[in-house]
Amino acid sequence: MKKQSGKKLKVGVIVGSTRQGRFGEQPARWIYGEANKRVGIEAELLDLRDYPLPFFDQSSSPFMGGTDYKNPAVKKWAEKIKEKDAFIICSPEYNHGYPAVLKNALDYAYAEWNNKPVGFVSWGGVGGARVVEQLRLVAIELQMAPIRNAVHIQNFWGLLDKSGKLKTDTLTESADEMLAQLAWWGNALKVARK
Repeated sequence: MKKQSGKKLKVGVIVGSTRQGRFGEQPARWIYGEANKRVGIEAELLDLRDYPLPFFDQSSSPFMGGTDYKNPAVKKWAEKIKEKDAFIICSPEYNHGYPAVLKNALDYAYAEWNNKPVGFVSWGGVGGARVVEQLRLVAIELQMAPIRNAVHIQNFWGLLDKSGKLKTDTLTESADEMLAQLAWWGNALKVARK
């Protein structure tokens, strides 16, 4: 990969579940590591457990209300989103959908998400494909650029070694393709936002 001039692309890797005993930390930490191996990318893990947002209770949506966040937890989350150039959302599939905590986190900001690409790592029924399709629709409404390639982890329980650790050798190719697209879109949109 060619070396890029200028500052590195800041990528937020969002762990989209807060459940006890969640599997999501494994794919999130793995894709975070893969992203940081790439020249020109600086990834940060954004665990929703570290951003305990109340359920959305604002009198108007961030689309209408602007960025004057009163709640300190919401302000902290929005500031973190604002500083990133691109995102990777890691999400399980729950009943053909994604976790409520993830939807809540997406809904609490608006301008901070605008004109930034987003890639996906998913698992569950059909590799979490239904979750990714739903998240792409939400991303478009947030004026993000959802990229085509994603990492779909099929039957993840069959990809665990004897110690319960995720075996990622079959996922590397799809991760490389997704990260290449994310970097391209991330750098293009970073220039365009200026």
